[in-house]
Amino acid sequence: MSGVMERTLALLERLATDVAGVPLAQLADELEMPRSAAHRLLSELTEQGYVRQTRERGDYVLTTKLVSLGLNYLKRSGVVDLTQPVLDRLAEASGELVRLGIVDVDHITWVSLSQGARKGLRYDPDQGIDAKLSCTSSGHVWLSTLPEDDAVELVKRQGIGTPDEYGPNAPTSMTAVMKAVRQARKQGFAITCETYAHGLNAISTVIVPPGKQGAVGVLSISGPAVRLSEAKMREWAPDLLDAAADVARSAAASPLFDRYYAPQRSAQ
Repeated sequence: MSGVMERTLALLERLATDVAGVPLAQLADELEMPRSAAHRLLSELTEQGYVRQTRERGDYVLTTKLVSLGLNYLKRSGVVDLTQPVLDRLAEASGELVRLGIVDVDHITWVSLSQGARKGLRYDPDQGIDAKLSCTSSGHVWLSTLPEDDAVELVKRQGIGTPDEYGPNAPTSMTAVMKAVRQARKQGFAITCETYAHGLNAISTVIVPPGKQGAVGVLSISGPAVRLSEAKMREWAPDLLDAAADVARSAAASPLFDRYYAPQRSAQ
């Protein structure tokens, strides 16, 4: 990589994957940039408060400044406050984790959740990460709203998650991914069983604002496979669809959805 902006963003994205810190030499080598250039960019990021060095070894770590920016943006958008009551109701009723993801052009980012499990096994995922399109129910159901050529292109761009990286049932080919996408299109929701993580099942549907055609987000219920079986997920499908409609209505006032909304051609 050569551009200053490209290198800077690559450094930030790499540091976001390791909270313990990463040495300068390792960062430069992994990102294939001269160590002098990496040092210069890291120094500038440190001066601006986005990066700091650990006292122990001098490794570079992210500060919370980027997190604060993102959280402040979400707060001002109103999307969390507007939709949280709906997520809470569905989580309380289902006894499982309910999550809201926002479609941002070519990916889905998780922005809000409600944990319905009070005891026993719980699934507590990271927030602010992007959904893997090839092996998540949220990815499948969003892709089902797009023309197939567009869906295939997005999966190719992000890459297909393998069983070694994700769940034992993760689709390993484009054919398998698109089979799941077509099933989601047919039924209006997507179900995955241990495709994203071992022992994790999930059901998702899309959020479409009133009067719009393109999906602006996804709503999901996920939990341990031993408790959230496929039969149980199908029982919860009507409630999930109703909640997604409530979210769409509640969030219509948020500029976040309007900002990310782009008219989409109907899936074929």
